Amino acid sequence: MSEPAINADEAFVGTVEPEGADRLDEAKLTEWMQANVAGFKGPLHLTKFKGGQSNPTYKIEAASGNYVLRRKPFGPLLPSAHAVDREYKVQNALNKAGFPAARQFGLCTDENVVGSWFYIMDMVDGKTIWDGAMPGDEPAYRRDTYFAMIDTLAALHTVDVEAVGLSDFGKPGNYFGRQVDRWTKQYKLSETEHMPDMERLIEWLPKTLPEQTRTSVVHGDYRIDNMIWAKDKPEVLAVLDWELSTLGDPLGDFSYVCMAWVTENGGRSGVSDLDRKALGIPELDEVVARYCEKTGRDSLPDMNWLFAYNFFRLAGILQGIKKRVIDGTASSAHAKAQSDRVQPLVDRATEFAKLAGM
Repeated sequence: MSEPAINADEAFVGTVEPEGADRLDEAKLTEWMQANVAGFKGPLHLTKFKGGQSNPTYKIEAASGNYVLRRKPFGPLLPSAHAVDREYKVQNALNKAGFPAARQFGLCTDENVVGSWFYIMDMVDGKTIWDGAMPGDEPAYRRDTYFAMIDTLAALHTVDVEAVGLSDFGKPGNYFGRQVDRWTKQYKLSETEHMPDMERLIEWLPKTLPEQTRTSVVHGDYRIDNMIWAKDKPEVLAVLDWELSTLGDPLGDFSYVCMAWVTENGGRSGVSDLDRKALGIPELDEVVARYCEKTGRDSLPDMNWLFAYNFFRLAGILQGIKKRVIDGTASSAHAKAQSDRVQPLVDRATEFAKLAGM
């Protein structure tokens, strides 16, 4: 099975001229940016990043520099989905606190400007690592890159949420319980066929929740290809795609990034079928030790439960895409292929649930 984790936006992978419903009113956008974005100078040219199942993402080229615009999709949306205002808030707070999140320039909640809410942020100049094998790099560079990814996650999880103004960004307790409930509801709202194993997971997961001992900002989609890296050194310049972020159990993020070690590469972020020793990629136990060291932990709960939960959550997310494909509102040509991956994700969730005692 190839790498199951979705890249919710696949931004920064090339742009195309917007067509049809993807076109935005450049005159209105220019006017808004002149009034709301410090230092902005037009004229601007707008192109749309390829890919993306969640919030459509655009590149703005202007006399004052390059920017990124993210907006809500048009059409009917599930409750609580596509909250660009939350993306803006968390990145703005973390950027000001010194964490590598893109600088935010402004949030627009007036749908008369481009037809939906949107925000403008800095376009960070760096590279994206799409392939977890990092072809062409040296083993030591790969190893340092993987540890930089873990260290950056540890830094996120040790941010003082009250000090940075994010104490109201989510409910502090019962994170996994709330997430299982959320994705169960989203799955049910998007259900297109009956899946017996999904029903078993929906029944079993809430009964076996691990105890939550810490609360932090949780990114929700943290992995090697959801960040901008320095071009010449293993340094994270900006973590991208905060659509699923909230306050919660940091082990949600950590176990999600560890999914790479239990999924095949397929040109994506998985590393389970790679010769990790030859490539310099650290083993899972090394990654666990590194994270525990940086966050002051002695141990972690059962990773099999955490993997089952993560595959379950991904199945719920992709089921939402599947429903939007059927309804005709999915924002990407890749959405159909993504939607076909729901059952394999349910199968993997079930595998790990059985290892955890289901």
